[in-house]
Amino acid sequence: MFSGHEVVSKLEKLGFSKIRQKGSHVIMKKCVSSGVTIGCVVPLHKELSYGTLRGILNQAYINIDEFLKQ
Repeated sequence: MFSGHEVVSKLEKLGFSKIRQKGSHVIMKKCVSSGVTIGCVVPLHKELSYGTLRGILNQAYINIDEFLKQ
């Protein structure tokens, strides 16, 4: 399993930026080539459940293989 901090780090390597943080949740965004902004919310928990990680990756339009390569 991954921690919230590890997920944030991997998303930053994939081009996402931290926009803001409210409590234990980090909001991240990425502008894609067509000018569309993709966003996701990452909770900074010690361990993220599989379902939570899948939801974050769905919000970010990233498949699990691409995420694990980082």
